[in-house]
Amino acid sequence: MHKDTIMDELRQVELDVVEGERRLAELEELLIESKRLNENVTKLEAELEVMRKIQLDREQNRQRLLSLLHP
Repeated sequence: MHKDTIMDELRQVELDVVEGERRLAELEELLIESKRLNENVTKLEAELEVMRKIQLDREQNRQRLLSLLHP
């Protein structure tokens, strides 16, 4: 893969990672508040689990791209 292509993809992945971290923080805050209010959090916990898996994939993709740049 060409270095410029890797850099372009890495920039997008970095943006996705940052946005994912922001969204996870929001969901975790909502979960805490919902638990405090004794609300049903089943759906929220499931959504949070999916988001954590997606975030892990993003972070692994970032590491893959970085390893291509610095073999």
